[in-house]
Amino acid sequence: MHTLQQMYSYLDRLIPGELSCEWDNDGLMVCPDKHAEVKKVLLTLDVTAKAIEYAVDEGFDTIVSHHPLIFKPLKNLSGDDPVSARVMTLVKNGISVLSFHTRLDALDGGVNDSLAELLGLEDVEMLPGDPDMIGRIGSLDYPCDFSEFVNKVKDELGSPFVNVIDAQLDVSRVALCAGDGKDLLKAAFEAGADTYLTGTLSYNAMVDAAELPMNIIEAGHFHTENHVLYMLADLIEELDSDIETEIYESNPISSI
Repeated sequence: MHTLQQMYSYLDRLIPGELSCEWDNDGLMVCPDKHAEVKKVLLTLDVTAKAIEYAVDEGFDTIVSHHPLIFKPLKNLSGDDPVSARVMTLVKNGISVLSFHTRLDALDGGVNDSLAELLGLEDVEMLPGDPDMIGRIGSLDYPCDFSEFVNKVKDELGSPFVNVIDAQLDVSRVALCAGDGKDLLKAAFEAGADTYLTGTLSYNAMVDAAELPMNIIEAGHFHTENHVLYMLADLIEELDSDIETEIYESNPISSI
């Protein structure tokens, strides 16, 4: 059996902090006891109050997430704000939290490479012009019309709906950035993409994107990233097959 410190050291080596954006805060978020044995790990995109409640009820000792539990500095641990209340609950119940955010986005084989693989892209490479090395660009083995590719995105990611800008172009060269990808619109266009896929764009970014001769697909922040939890589960399995893992669906948004 491995301790929390051993598991974090293992994951930190495979998903190095040097890949994280300067503005990010990820890594070891909460650690009541670094020498505690890891027996049950809950994997979740977000460390929500409901995810923590589930972890407590089901006896998990560790949570591994993509989005950081603590992003901005906490001013106190009074429980008066949602994040400090979550931290207090975790400490009281002896549950540790590890978060791997932008380093996992940029990682070779991480969030964006996994997304490209899901969508069947080939010859995938880093998106030129992205200083954070997060975006990717690749090609389909055969071009398809936009509606066909949109349906593939919805099916593979489980997105109940997507927002699109149809530039009337067949899909062949696809750039992508899971999560919030508004900053890479220009880089995607300049790299020769006919289609750009991301999780969310701001309204203003969508307005600007409509003026580019490039298809746009906004498939949902959660849906473009949640698949990476299976990759994290595999890494933990490789470390210690006796550690029980479970994936928790943390998306609080439903469609009606």
